[in-house]
Amino acid sequence: MGGNKGWEKIKLNTTGNSKNISKVLVLQGGVSEEKEVSASTAESCIEALKRINLDVDAVSINSNNMHDLAEVIKSQNPDIIFNALHGGIGENGTIQGLFETLKIPYTHSGVLSSATAMNKYISKKIFKSSGLPVIEDLLLGGEEQLHQIPFAPPFVIKPNSGGSSVGIHFIKFEEQIEEVGRIITDQDREYILEKYIPGRELTVAVLNGKPLTVTDIITDDWYNYDAKYKNGGSEHIVPADIPQEIFDLCINYAVTAHNTLGCRGITRSDFRWNEKNGKEGLYILELNTQPGMTKTSLVPEQAKYIGLDLQYICLELIKDASCNK
Repeated sequence: MGGNKGWEKIKLNTTGNSKNISKVLVLQGGVSEEKEVSASTAESCIEALKRINLDVDAVSINSNNMHDLAEVIKSQNPDIIFNALHGGIGENGTIQGLFETLKIPYTHSGVLSSATAMNKYISKKIFKSSGLPVIEDLLLGGEEQLHQIPFAPPFVIKPNSGGSSVGIHFIKFEEQIEEVGRIITDQDREYILEKYIPGRELTVAVLNGKPLTVTDIITDDWYNYDAKYKNGGSEHIVPADIPQEIFDLCINYAVTAHNTLGCRGITRSDFRWNEKNGKEGLYILELNTQPGMTKTSLVPEQAKYIGLDLQYICLELIKDASCNK
């Protein structure tokens, strides 16, 4: 069985820190399809931050206060912004640009790394250039491309920018392509098509450049929205009971992906592994710069396995908060 590699516990004084941080503003909600997940993440993180004796306030972002967001944030006068948003503007570099403009230190990754990671097609090209194995794909610019796919079904069609398994479609037969074509045409978003890889779903969290461990995600069907966020929706094997060679590759690939995109704070890299093909069957799917911190999320589970609680993770994110990332 694989185990954690390379993590050294750091003893911290949780009653204060060198940055003289006292007030933290947690941003939650948003206008993306993942706003409910953001609310759950924020709830968990606010509880953890209060246990560190920080003054914590929260702002729920919605369509009503979006245009006045800069003024809303400035009125709170925070020392640090804790970004608990998921998807959309909270994860694609947009909100990070606002933080940079306001010159308020913030958690997680910066503008460029957030924007790059959110674009699956571009991030995969960068991963490939860094020697990471990626799945053959096609960026769909229009319905006509569905008739020029260079590989046969089965394959997966998913939003090029998005998360939480929202908007994913599995195509098993060519007859289904026309149906998906209508979906692509009707929605104002870009899609990416990937060759389907059978096998297991693995994931690795990286905190400040250091890997936590590998989780094997077991589901009845696939790791969809309900499997991710509903109690009992999936089974998480921590650490993954996989060959040490595959375990180590997942760890190394996740750290490489984190560093290659210039990420900060916490990230989570997802993998697909066709065990019949050994190490040649392992592929990186994507990197998440704002992974969930809910009660059913993968990152807190991995942290718990190596002896770290959510309070520790949040404190590490606060200590790493900065501008000009």
